[in-house]
Amino acid sequence: MVTFRLNGEEQTLDVDPSMPLLWAIRENLGLTGTKFGCGLAQCGACTVHVNGNAIRSCVTPVAAVQGGAVTTIEGLSSDEALHPLQQAWIDEQAPQCGYCQSGQIMSAAALLASNPNPDDEAIDQAMSGNICRCGMYQRIRKAIKRAASSEAVVGIFDPAAAQSATKEADHV
Repeated sequence: MVTFRLNGEEQTLDVDPSMPLLWAIRENLGLTGTKFGCGLAQCGACTVHVNGNAIRSCVTPVAAVQGGAVTTIEGLSSDEALHPLQQAWIDEQAPQCGYCQSGQIMSAAALLASNPNPDDEAIDQAMSGNICRCGMYQRIRKAIKRAASSEAVVGIFDPAAAQSATKEADHV
């Protein structure tokens, strides 16, 4: 049994602990926004956050997230609004085929959580592990800059912290 928080909700799975987190998320928990790309942690399509850090879920055993907090693309936005990155992706028309975009957005969210005002070099470095076969890199960079310049509130780029604060406010 593996227990962890997924997008703010506790989950317990009775699966082989060596199962890749990607398959636990997609097949066992039914969240299909996180994509399978290469299975080798080389393309970034499977990027999710574990305890606030961007990781490749295709090579991460589900046992590695025991007791941790996992955020997928589905958990990035709130019920009320899109995450600033999701809105920027729409505004800049970043996706073409869209397959890699959830991984791109999750990597960008991790970047903005650690560097809220990245320059081109920081963006390129942070996003270098995410491959876009359609070549939308310029639009992706513009979307990241747009999100960074938005009127985002403190904590918006840390979904785990935002969800924790929401849960605490619910109990007051």
